[in-house]
Amino acid sequence: MPVRRKRTPSLASSYRRAISQWTRLAHSSLNTGRRVAGQATALNKAAARQSVPVAGGAWLSGFAMGPAGMRRFRLYRPRAVGLGERRPLLVMLHGCGQDANGFALSTRMNRIAAREGCFVLYPEQDRSAHPHGCWHWYGTRSGQAQREAATLAAAIDQVCLLYPVDATRVAIAGLSAGASMAALMVTREPARFCALVMHSGIAPGMADSSMTALKAMRGRSGQATPALPGALWPPLLVIHGDADGVVAISNGATVAQFWAEQAGALGQASREVRRGRRRAMTVTDYKAQGRLVASLCRVEGLGHAWSGGDARQPLGDAQGPDASRMVWSFAARQFRTRA
Repeated sequence: MPVRRKRTPSLASSYRRAISQWTRLAHSSLNTGRRVAGQATALNKAAARQSVPVAGGAWLSGFAMGPAGMRRFRLYRPRAVGLGERRPLLVMLHGCGQDANGFALSTRMNRIAAREGCFVLYPEQDRSAHPHGCWHWYGTRSGQAQREAATLAAAIDQVCLLYPVDATRVAIAGLSAGASMAALMVTREPARFCALVMHSGIAPGMADSSMTALKAMRGRSGQATPALPGALWPPLLVIHGDADGVVAISNGATVAQFWAEQAGALGQASREVRRGRRRAMTVTDYKAQGRLVASLCRVEGLGHAWSGGDARQPLGDAQGPDASRMVWSFAARQFRTRA
């Protein structure tokens, strides 16, 4: 067992207060206080009892080792993969208070993957690494963020090695802390991914500790990490609710503009999109020489939850628009360019 460094009482109490505040914020969109914790526990237990739809495919378990230690994952494998055939891979990173199984249930991404013939990888944060299941996207000062990103990259490598996955067609998406970790991974290794989707996340570099993460969640503090010279980042889709009380809506615009600036892209005229009774979206595209660099979708009335997700699961909102279909549509455009 590693030896922990002794902290001064003031630092320890400050850290405990920060974690406590983080937890309250992470669950504020569901409810408040002990009632929220009880509901989240009940939902997670119910999710564990539910079977994840596989539609003729396979729902596999595995683990990967890396600098952050061991991390479990679940993998959806589509049926009828031909001999010598390679299929694209979508990586899905859950938010705080979620796990791989619950995130698959909430997003229903396996149903889309079954139809489209795509692998889906759901890495899972270990509760010994973070008691609330959050990815350490903000832990760049301590190096925890970099270690977790490298461990997640090892999971992707493992899946690409053991299964018929096309390593040139890998897209990554995440919710909240998962979105922020996904963005960090892309900026570290842009050539590894062909698309990034951030749902209710924060730009990389906006925080380097748990304290600054709380400020960044409110839309304050930090400066996004610039790209390496000559780096070409993959296209970005941002989905964010304008009623998000956990991660301020300003973070969505910040990361989209940041992506655009790195590529010299200009914002296009915003347009409103509404389908049936689903919530309206305001969509703003950023393009450079006709190439889509980033797209920002601001969802009217959406809180801190997966848009169009299963409301029976933690951080799922059934009123739409359907973020999972948006993720697939965005990723598939990039997959086709590399097929």
